Amino acid sequence: MQQSLPGIFLIDKPVGPTSFKMVHLVKRALQIKKVGHTGTLDPFASGLLVICAGREATKIIPQLMEGEKEYAATLKLGVETDTQDLTGTVIRENGLGSLCLAEINDCLRSFVGEQLQNPPHFSALKYNGKPLYYYARKGIKVEKGPRRIFIREIEMLAWENDLLQIRVVCGKGTYIRALAADIGHKLGCGAHLVALRRVRNGRFAVQNALPGEALAYDRQAACDLLLERMLPVEDVIAGCKK
Repeated sequence: MQQSLPGIFLIDKPVGPTSFKMVHLVKRALQIKKVGHTGTLDPFASGLLVICAGREATKIIPQLMEGEKEYAATLKLGVETDTQDLTGTVIRENGLGSLCLAEINDCLRSFVGEQLQNPPHFSALKYNGKPLYYYARKGIKVEKGPRRIFIREIEMLAWENDLLQIRVVCGKGTYIRALAADIGHKLGCGAHLVALRRVRNGRFAVQNALPGEALAYDRQAACDLLLERMLPVEDVIAGCKK
């Protein structure tokens, strides 16, 4: 692929690798240097990663990041961690008490709309040129202050014992880890995120994405698969205007 042939690629990131690793694999396959994505997924998360390759493609990353995102998330109720997800250290455990279905549904409905959300201490937001997780790993908590977010839809998919599965449709800048912790706090039992899958990013859906495992094939095979599914930049721009 030449620099004159930029494109957009939909990748279904598996659980395990970082988003940076997936970008690296696309660079390797296409032999192109200018590659970026429209929103990080943590290693424990899976789902849609929109990767832009080539100068013209990376120019529209800010535009693509504005679209809303849809997630399927699983929360573990009654347990809080310092990272607000399963990678952290347990800092508090509580019983679920008499928690009932109606209480959970009422709680979830209360998060619909515009609101302020405190970003996680373990996040890539920058402070003095370094990400917040750099300080958090040293035991230093930097408060960035709440940020305005918007949640259009949130609903319960399933609830069994201490595991609550939800679907969330939200705007740019929403941290599902922080949302999980806020839901737990409002329910009075605490919670943390144990699974996350991004199923939509703007008008792109994960069912149309190339399985990320395919990028680990030999370089030429991965390149061929990517080029078969490449979305031309001009088509993506035209779609955004509809």
